Amino acid sequence: MNLVQITPGAGGMYCGNCFRDNALVSALRRAGHDTVMVPLYLPMTLDEPDAAAGIPTFFGGINVYLDQKSWLHRHAPAWFRRLFDALPLLRWAAGKAASTRPDDVGELTVSMLQGEHGNQSRDLSELTEWLGRLPRPDAVLLSNALLAGFTHELKQKLQTPVVCFLQSEEAFLDSMPEPWRTQGWQELRERSAAMDGWIAPSRFFADRMTDRLGLPTGSVQVVHNGISLDGYDTLPERPDPLPDQPLTLGFFARLCPEKGLDTLVDAFIALRKGGRNPALRLKIAGGCGPGDEPFVQRQLQQLDAAGLASQASLHRNVSRAEKVAFYASCDVVSVPARTEEAFGLYVIESLAAGTPVVQPASGAFPELLSATGGGVTYGPNTADALATTLDRLLQDPRHLRKLGRTGRAAVFREFTDDAMARKTLIALEHILGRQPGDTHRDRTDPIASSAAGVQTHP
Repeated sequence: MNLVQITPGAGGMYCGNCFRDNALVSALRRAGHDTVMVPLYLPMTLDEPDAAAGIPTFFGGINVYLDQKSWLHRHAPAWFRRLFDALPLLRWAAGKAASTRPDDVGELTVSMLQGEHGNQSRDLSELTEWLGRLPRPDAVLLSNALLAGFTHELKQKLQTPVVCFLQSEEAFLDSMPEPWRTQGWQELRERSAAMDGWIAPSRFFADRMTDRLGLPTGSVQVVHNGISLDGYDTLPERPDPLPDQPLTLGFFARLCPEKGLDTLVDAFIALRKGGRNPALRLKIAGGCGPGDEPFVQRQLQQLDAAGLASQASLHRNVSRAEKVAFYASCDVVSVPARTEEAFGLYVIESLAAGTPVVQPASGAFPELLSATGGGVTYGPNTADALATTLDRLLQDPRHLRKLGRTGRAAVFREFTDDAMARKTLIALEHILGRQPGDTHRDRTDPIASSAAGVQTHP
């Protein structure tokens, strides 16, 4: 197939959606499918080779913001607007974006969902004009439903189907204040009617968004996320712990309240004070932006007040190699997320290193752990319930290793980037109503079949 993947960049923050889209595009290319990855807003922060390298960033974050605030900027000359898309300026904006939260951008989100009728309609025209210079794709893939405002213009200008991945829209929209929350969901439901197909990362989220968007039953395909095994595939099999060997509890996600780091810190303190885990250590890692730092400092103060600061370590914004080593250094990992997660990429990352997980019995976690056998769930999502479940597992380190080995085998079998790409293609063939291998690509199109030579912003 000939595909276009449109993905928002999160600037200086580590973004699971960016990792997932980047891995998918790379795997599709390895499988022989021409796939162009188009970044939006800000540069992506990745721990793998950037699949969008050489492609201009559309909807530059500064222009998008100024378009929302100023009629004059929306009508400024193209040369003037291009100044704000300079890479140094976008990198500066990326640092500011790390402290931005959904409740700060409600009006902008609604405008983006309005597409050709929103304040960013000029940016949308620039994107569709650029895409129109490429060979007509078999489908345009949108990273998430917050880009649904693009659908009408993409279909009209490119004459091609548009398929949307569902990833993390619900929590984002629900966290916006009124009236933007209600308006956002209303705009999304209205735009959903024009979408040709949907792909969700879990059955849980497919059913949830089918209900919230009023989609026909069975219209959302399910393709579990996958990861590159680079680095994980060279880890040695982990032996059973020696008697009285200190064990390590880990947390790996964005260091923010939504991911429940404070719940894990409280559970760790309870485990150490309970007397049965006197040598338990805590390792914390993940993305940390300026807006997250006060919260992180409160957790460090909590550990210090409990006399456990020396038994915990913190690792901010680690590299890929450091991430793999982190997971491999833990005996069990838990991310007690407060929202009902659509997937949870850290679950399969931890399992890929042979480290089992303990997750809330909510969202996609029961589905993932049933599919992998790599951990257990607990409920309710409180520090006490988490501590009780962890305590039971920590008393049986051999069982922990067994869970880790089972989960690792499942990830290597079913949750790789190549498996994700293969299943995505099957889902697309179903959505587009084709037999495997069919294509509508115009072979006489005089434009080159790759975007590699198209480097300039319109």
